[in-house]
Amino acid sequence: MLREAEARDRTAFVDLLASPEVHAYLGGARPRDEVEREMPAVPGRWVGSFVVELDGVMIGQVLLRRASNHRVPAAEGKADLGYLFLPAAWGAGYATEACAAALDWLGRALPGEAVVLTTQSANTGSMRLAAKLGFSEVARFHAWDAEQWVGLRQPVTAAP
Repeated sequence: MLREAEARDRTAFVDLLASPEVHAYLGGARPRDEVEREMPAVPGRWVGSFVVELDGVMIGQVLLRRASNHRVPAAEGKADLGYLFLPAAWGAGYATEACAAALDWLGRALPGEAVVLTTQSANTGSMRLAAKLGFSEVARFHAWDAEQWVGLRQPVTAAP
């Protein structure tokens, strides 16, 4: 289930941001005490930010926000899909299902909107997810000591 963040999700948000496994392809985890100190009582609460809930517990987050200051001109200004899942939820298809639901929401909220996704090319799980969701490569660039991959998903148009 996708829903808005609540105060009860704070610990899971801290776990996501402080996890070395979750941030292996994102430049590394932040120190847990720093995340604890900076985390608001109700984290991640804005339009396009979804908590992914399974059996009443937060297992991840899906984000849709406007790409600004992107290194790839083709991505600039487009909706940008991001996601983080706790390691215990990996490999069960939850990211695919949650990201597809968020993209469906975006398609209803902003019909005709193209979406970009950026991940490290070495992150095979995210690369598979991008392909499943219909993203096609538009660029690669080097940042954070690794090759980054940028995919674009054209807007889904309704059949006549």
